[in-house]
Amino acid sequence: MDEVIRMRLQSEVVLVNQIAEYIIGAGGKRLRPALLLLLSAAGGYRGRDHLTLAAVIEFIHTATLLHDDVVDESSLRRGRATANALFGNAASVLVGDFLYSRAFQMMVDVGTMRVMRVLADATNVIAEGEVLQLLNVHDPDVDEDRYMQVIRYKTAKLFEASTRLAAILCERSADEEERWAELGRRIGTAFQLVDDALDYSGVTADIGKNVGDDLREGKPTLPIIYLLENGSAEQRELIRSAIIEGDNVNLDRIQTAIRDSGALQYTRAMAKAEADAALAIVTALPDSPHRQSLIELCAFAIRRDH
Repeated sequence: MDEVIRMRLQSEVVLVNQIAEYIIGAGGKRLRPALLLLLSAAGGYRGRDHLTLAAVIEFIHTATLLHDDVVDESSLRRGRATANALFGNAASVLVGDFLYSRAFQMMVDVGTMRVMRVLADATNVIAEGEVLQLLNVHDPDVDEDRYMQVIRYKTAKLFEASTRLAAILCERSADEEERWAELGRRIGTAFQLVDDALDYSGVTADIGKNVGDDLREGKPTLPIIYLLENGSAEQRELIRSAIIEGDNVNLDRIQTAIRDSGALQYTRAMAKAEADAALAIVTALPDSPHRQSLIELCAFAIRRDH
């Protein structure tokens, strides 16, 4: 897959090559393409289109990261300076557009209308999720339902597309395709919920971004929403002010309040419930090394510290 990525990243425009190589070269967990590759193999697929589609998934994901970092004015990702911090906002947005368009060129090469429909729909839903998140910024009245909708759209949808594509490649029934899609959706949701918890409990060197970034950007994520609903009057006022102002001057106090309130335990428990639901789908697959790797991936999604 990495060979496909590097081959299809090539452009006659030097700056496109530089930024794309910088972002892809930063690594990342590759969970979305890993799901597609492992599930395709577990389902008995023996072609090569899974490699192309795994690279497409990673290109779409990378494009969203480039755009997100510009919108959020982020300076650190995966332990390195963001592309917008190094190359500027304009270049980052335009190279993100290049990655989107290259992804669509590649999915056309696969030549299956169902594949193109899944990826086109997923890309559109992700964009909707990004706008929904923007509407939630600096709004202390965002509740759990509104936030979970953002997760399903913005993060879980590409995980869902990855596993649905595996089902299409393996020519599974409509019912089984829906189960595999649910597997991706559940893992994606669990992954994002753990990210929410790590933003207040992790270490910058481990998580690869600045601790407290969500609060600095005025984003009410699940630990914050839980504290707003269950904290003391003083804690709620502290949190509301921080969200409205996008201020993390009181980050230490807020981290303490989140830890003492049980918000992190609540968030991780929700993540575990999602991962357990995904695991139930995985364990129904025939025994194979790929199935075992998927079981380990379900565990990693919630036990990680980065």
